[in-house]
Amino acid sequence: MNKFPALDPASIVVTRDALHAYARILGDWLKSTRSRRKHWWHASLRPSLTGLTTGVIHSNIDFEIELDLHASALRVSVSSGERMCEQLHGQSANQVAASIRSFLESVGVSAKPEGIAADGDTASAAVFSGYSADTAKDLASALGAVSAALVDFRAGIREESSPIQVWPHHFDLSMIWLPGHKVPDQDPADEEYADKQMNFGFVFGDESFAEPYFYVTAYPLPEAVSKVELPAASTWKSEGFNGAVLLYKDLLAVDDPAAYLLELWTTLLVAGQTHLASEEN
Repeated sequence: MNKFPALDPASIVVTRDALHAYARILGDWLKSTRSRRKHWWHASLRPSLTGLTTGVIHSNIDFEIELDLHASALRVSVSSGERMCEQLHGQSANQVAASIRSFLESVGVSAKPEGIAADGDTASAAVFSGYSADTAKDLASALGAVSAALVDFRAGIREESSPIQVWPHHFDLSMIWLPGHKVPDQDPADEEYADKQMNFGFVFGDESFAEPYFYVTAYPLPEAVSKVELPAASTWKSEGFNGAVLLYKDLLAVDDPAAYLLELWTTLLVAGQTHLASEEN
C-alpha cells in the first residue's frame, strides 16, 4: 500500500530544487531524441519503482536514464549492457549532465542532447548544499502515493487521458483528461489551444504556494465547473491561476487520503464531463 509521507515545506526545498534541476536534464534528452507528441508528452518523465525515468530512448544504441530517489542515485543503462551509477549528493546540474553525456559518448551512443544536458549554463552551475537523501526518499514516496491514486482514477475514465507524467520544467506530477472537443475559434491543428482539457496535478511547491499542493484546472473553465462544491479542505483559487486546490498537509489530515483524492477528482471530472465536454462551452 502506498503511504503519503509527511513533508515539511521548509526542509524539502533544497532537495526538491536539486531533483528538479536533475529532472530537467532528463527532459532535455527526451526533447532532443524523441519525435514530438501532442501536448509535449514526448518530453515528460514517468514515475518508476524507485523515482523517475525517461523510459527507453531509441538511438543507434538504446538507453534509459533514471533518477533513483530512494537510493539518491543517477542510473544510466544501455542496451549493449553497460551501466553507470553516480550518487546524488547535491552536485550541480552541470556536473550531472556532464556525467551522463560522457558515459553515453563513451559507449557509442550517437544521440546528442540539447539545453542543460548539452553544455550547461550559468544557472545550472549551482551546488545544492544541504541536499538530503532522506528527504529524497520522502519525495519519492509522495510521488509514488500520488501516482498510485492517479492510476486508480484514470482506470475509470473512458475518454482519452495522458500518461501519468512528471514535467521537468515545473517538476509537477499530472494527468490530462481530454474529452475530445475543440475550443471554438482556435486553430484545430494547434492542440495546445484547441483541445479542451482538464489537468489533475501535484507539485512540491512553486510561486503560487510555497508548500506541496494538488491542483485541478480546466481549459477553458466553464463558470458552472468553478461553482462546483468541493469536498472539505479543498478550495477554488482565482489568483495566479484558476482551479481547485488542496494543500498536501490538509490531505494528510483526512482519514483516507487516497479515497479523498478519488472523490475530489471524480467530482470535478463529472463536472467537466457535464459542462466542458460539449460543443457549446
